[in-house]
Amino acid sequence: MVQTLPVVHRAVAACICVIASLASIGPEALAQGFPARPVRIIDAFPAGGAGDVIARILSPRLGETLGQTVVVENRPGAGGNLGAEVAAKAPADGYTMFIGVSVVLAPSRSLYASLPYDALRDFAPVSRVGTGAYLLAAHPSLPVRSVKELVALARAKPGALNYASGGIGSGQHLSGELFKSRAGVALTHIAYKGGPPAVAAVASGESEIGFMSVTAGLGQVNSGRLRALAVTSPERLPTLPNVPTIAESGYPGFEVTPTFGLYVPSATPKDVIATLNAAARKTVDHPDTRDRLAAQAVVAGSSTPEELGRLLAAEIAQWAKIIKAAGIRIE
Repeated sequence: MVQTLPVVHRAVAACICVIASLASIGPEALAQGFPARPVRIIDAFPAGGAGDVIARILSPRLGETLGQTVVVENRPGAGGNLGAEVAAKAPADGYTMFIGVSVVLAPSRSLYASLPYDALRDFAPVSRVGTGAYLLAAHPSLPVRSVKELVALARAKPGALNYASGGIGSGQHLSGELFKSRAGVALTHIAYKGGPPAVAAVASGESEIGFMSVTAGLGQVNSGRLRALAVTSPERLPTLPNVPTIAESGYPGFEVTPTFGLYVPSATPKDVIATLNAAARKTVDHPDTRDRLAAQAVVAGSSTPEELGRLLAAEIAQWAKIIKAAGIRIE
């Protein structure tokens, strides 16, 4: 006579079999169903900044490619380190990406005595998105129309001119400190809580000059509320063809070109990273995306995860030398 298990026992046995089979599959195979719910992109600065604008340009088409909604979440604070920490410590399942900018991630390792995350250890690169530049701009009331005139005024009034940035340790702050070092001038740094407030401070005259992303400052320049003096890119920008570079304004070799990239927590399965990379590259390389980024003075360009990883490592080494030479340190 055949013995049969009671219904409850058979259900328990079935559950055990399912759990055992799932445990044997492993994260790579489970990743094949990714994504099954919305994906978020964390930006470490306030809404309206370069990273925020870029992420919001990417998110609709990226969502179409992935077949899920992609939302942008702003987590500003601590010069971009708060958002980076939140992203680095998120579950490593691909549902949290981070739009990181090289001039924040790379210098932080040398700027701060201790950080709650490590850019190389805690992040896995997904794809490059594009490169931008910073803008050196002045309030129209300041009697300068060029870098040369600004340097002359700053030397005549040491420490009297304030320059605004998006926060201590931000790319704008480092651009300003590098400029002070190269030009041999004393400027007073005023740190704001993100790029947009810094742009507003210069546009209102609260700070005489400022370093800002071209993306954040372009509208104010076009409206006449800011006077563009120079850009930090190695060449002039198509969106500001009459604005010289700092290099051609008397400081050869001066270059700060922020590179924007997408990252995930380092333990994210490789299959998930491959899926995100394919979607990101398809999105970034689309003509409409390129045009929309170009309008924000960002040169679109995707990459493999390995290429973005090498770029970040190279910038970490480069900024370490610059920061040491300039004697910049944040406790």
